[in-house]
Amino acid sequence: MEIKVIVVDNSPELKERLVSILSGLEGVMVCKSFDDAVAAMQYVEENQIDLVFSDVVMPEISGITLASMIYERDEHPEVVLLSGIPGFSLEAWKIRAFGFIIKPYTRAQIVDMVKKYRQAAKEGLLERDVVHQGER
Repeated sequence: MEIKVIVVDNSPELKERLVSILSGLEGVMVCKSFDDAVAAMQYVEENQIDLVFSDVVMPEISGITLASMIYERDEHPEVVLLSGIPGFSLEAWKIRAFGFIIKPYTRAQIVDMVKKYRQAAKEGLLERDVVHQGER
Protein backbone atom coordinates (compact mmCIF):
# COMPACT_ATOMS: atom_id res chain seq x y z
CA MET A 1 0.00 0.00 0.00
CA GLU A 2 1.49 3.30 -1.10
CA ILE A 3 0.79 6.22 1.21
CA LYS A 4 0.38 9.57 -0.55
CA VAL A 5 1.65 12.40 1.65
CA ILE A 6 1.93 16.18 1.59
CA VAL A 7 4.07 18.33 3.90
CA VAL A 8 3.10 21.83 5.09
CA ASP A 9 5.66 23.98 6.91
CA ASN A 10 6.64 27.63 6.45
CA SER A 11 10.22 26.86 7.55
CA PRO A 12 12.14 25.80 4.42
CA GLU A 13 14.73 23.86 6.44
CA LEU A 14 12.19 21.88 8.46
CA LYS A 15 10.02 21.27 5.40
CA GLU A 16 12.96 19.89 3.42
CA ARG A 17 14.06 17.72 6.36
CA LEU A 18 10.60 16.18 6.69
CA VAL A 19 10.30 15.67 2.93
CA SER A 20 13.70 13.96 2.97
CA ILE A 21 12.70 11.61 5.81
CA LEU A 22 9.37 10.71 4.22
CA SER A 23 10.85 10.29 0.73
CA GLY A 24 13.30 7.78 2.14
CA LEU A 25 10.56 5.51 3.46
CA GLU A 26 9.44 2.54 1.41
CA GLY A 27 5.84 2.80 0.29
CA VAL A 28 5.58 6.54 0.94
CA MET A 29 5.17 9.01 -1.90
CA VAL A 30 5.59 12.70 -1.09
CA CYS A 31 3.25 14.29 -3.62
CA LYS A 32 4.06 17.91 -2.82
CA SER A 33 5.22 20.28 -0.08
CA PHE A 34 3.79 23.68 0.79
CA ASP A 35 4.84 26.85 2.60
CA ASP A 36 1.27 27.77 3.51
CA ALA A 37 -2.00 26.13 4.48
CA VAL A 38 -4.11 27.84 1.80
CA ALA A 39 -2.22 26.19 -1.06
CA ALA A 40 -2.16 22.88 0.82
CA MET A 41 -5.94 22.94 1.30
CA GLN A 42 -6.48 23.63 -2.38
CA TYR A 43 -4.26 20.65 -3.23
CA VAL A 44 -6.19 18.39 -0.82
CA GLU A 45 -9.46 19.46 -2.48
CA GLU A 46 -8.13 18.54 -5.93
CA ASN A 47 -6.09 15.39 -5.18
CA GLN A 48 -6.44 12.15 -3.28
CA ILE A 49 -4.00 12.29 -0.36
CA ASP A 50 -3.71 9.84 2.52
CA LEU A 51 -1.67 11.74 5.09
CA VAL A 52 -0.83 15.40 5.76
CA PHE A 53 2.11 16.42 7.96
CA SER A 54 1.58 20.05 8.96
CA ASP A 55 3.31 22.53 11.21
CA VAL A 56 0.89 24.14 13.67
CA VAL A 57 2.26 27.69 13.75
CA MET A 58 2.09 29.29 10.31
CA PRO A 59 1.11 32.68 8.94
CA GLU A 60 -2.48 33.34 7.86
CA ILE A 61 -3.96 29.90 8.58
CA SER A 62 -2.59 27.67 11.34
CA GLY A 63 -2.09 23.95 11.05
CA ILE A 64 -4.96 23.51 13.55
CA THR A 65 -7.31 25.45 11.26
CA LEU A 66 -6.03 23.54 8.24
CA ALA A 67 -6.70 20.22 9.97
CA SER A 68 -10.21 21.37 10.95
CA MET A 69 -10.95 22.34 7.35
CA ILE A 70 -9.62 19.00 6.08
CA TYR A 71 -11.70 17.01 8.57
CA GLU A 72 -14.87 18.84 7.47
CA ARG A 73 -14.60 17.09 4.10
CA ASP A 74 -16.39 13.76 3.59
CA GLU A 75 -13.34 12.28 1.88
CA HIS A 76 -10.27 13.46 3.71
CA PRO A 77 -6.70 12.50 4.52
CA GLU A 78 -5.53 12.06 8.08
CA VAL A 79 -3.48 14.89 9.61
CA VAL A 80 -0.35 14.75 11.75
CA LEU A 81 0.41 18.07 13.44
CA LEU A 82 3.94 19.15 14.34
CA SER A 83 4.80 21.87 16.83
CA GLY A 84 7.55 23.05 19.11
CA ILE A 85 4.85 24.18 21.56
CA PRO A 86 3.57 21.17 23.55
CA GLY A 87 0.34 22.93 24.56
CA PHE A 88 -0.99 22.47 21.04
CA SER A 89 -1.33 18.73 21.62
CA LEU A 90 -4.65 19.41 23.38
CA GLU A 91 -5.92 21.32 20.34
CA ALA A 92 -4.80 18.45 18.10
CA TRP A 93 -6.74 16.05 20.31
CA LYS A 94 -9.87 18.25 20.21
CA ILE A 95 -10.02 18.15 16.42
CA ARG A 96 -9.20 14.43 16.46
CA ALA A 97 -5.99 14.77 14.49
CA PHE A 98 -4.42 11.44 13.61
CA GLY A 99 -1.24 12.39 15.44
CA PHE A 100 0.83 15.07 17.10
CA ILE A 101 4.62 15.23 17.21
CA ILE A 102 6.57 17.75 19.26
CA LYS A 103 9.46 19.46 17.47
CA PRO A 104 12.30 18.84 17.17
CA TYR A 105 11.15 15.48 15.90
CA THR A 106 13.32 12.49 15.07
CA ARG A 107 13.30 10.24 12.05
CA ALA A 108 12.09 7.43 14.34
CA GLN A 109 9.02 9.47 15.35
CA ILE A 110 8.10 10.06 11.70
CA VAL A 111 8.64 6.37 10.88
CA ASP A 112 6.45 5.36 13.86
CA MET A 113 3.66 7.69 12.73
CA VAL A 114 3.72 6.21 9.22
CA LYS A 115 3.61 2.70 10.74
CA LYS A 116 0.67 3.75 12.92
CA TYR A 117 -1.15 5.04 9.83
CA ARG A 118 -0.40 1.86 7.87
CA GLN A 119 -1.71 -0.30 10.73
CA ALA A 120 -4.87 1.79 11.17
CA ALA A 121 -5.55 1.61 7.42
CA LYS A 122 -5.01 -2.15 7.42
CA GLU A 123 -7.49 -2.58 10.29
CA GLY A 124 -10.07 -0.16 8.82
CA LEU A 125 -9.68 2.19 11.77
CA LEU A 126 -9.13 5.45 9.92
CA GLU A 127 -11.87 8.00 10.56
CA ARG A 128 -12.93 7.99 6.91
CA ASP A 129 -13.30 4.18 7.01
CA VAL A 130 -15.29 4.27 10.23
CA VAL A 131 -17.59 7.03 8.91
CA HIS A 132 -18.29 5.17 5.68
CA GLN A 133 -18.91 1.87 7.46
CA GLY A 134 -21.45 3.59 9.70
CA GLU A 135 -23.28 5.09 6.71
CA ARG A 136 -23.97 1.76 5.03
